[in-house]
Amino acid sequence: MAELDTSGGGHKKGPGVKKGKKLSTRVDLTPMVDLGFLLITFFIFTTTMSQPTAMKLLLPDDKVRPEDQNKAKESGALTILMGADNHIYYYEGQLKSDASNFLSASYNGENSIRDVIMKKKAYVRSIAQDPNDPEHDLVVVIKPSQYCNYKNVIDILDEMSINVVKKFALVDIFDIEEQLVKKSDESATPSSK
Repeated sequence: MAELDTSGGGHKKGPGVKKGKKLSTRVDLTPMVDLGFLLITFFIFTTTMSQPTAMKLLLPDDKVRPEDQNKAKESGALTILMGADNHIYYYEGQLKSDASNFLSASYNGENSIRDVIMKKKAYVRSIAQDPNDPEHDLVVVIKPSQYCNYKNVIDILDEMSINVVKKFALVDIFDIEEQLVKKSDESATPSSK
């Protein structure tokens, strides 16, 4: 609030009368400070904090009964296996007993995993029965072996984001697949003995 200093004599005019003192004003800033702190507090409490920059993973509910679990069509399934030294392998559908559909890919260049995923998406889109969601049946299963490194897993998850794959799962590798990966890694990288 503003206060006026009213101390001093009357205001007479005429000769021989001294000029009146100039009145000083004093502004009390206490309510202004209170209002400032109230506004600061209001904006601090109503502002959303910065969101963490992490990859969002949509995880399914765990189902105990097999009939409640999601089933993937063989025509829409792509399994990616990761080996040592940045080697990557894949097969479509189920692994054949003679492993004739067990193929090799790379992270970039010719026959990259991105090309494989894009071809699989195009194939699933071409046989889709639902025009509203043509990639409904596409499921990518990611199986890191014990020989791959953490960077390879992150690279594959990045590929899922880049290629906008809506359904993918990170699962444990089967023993037969682990043996195939190990055998393929050994044949791809000659031992230096």
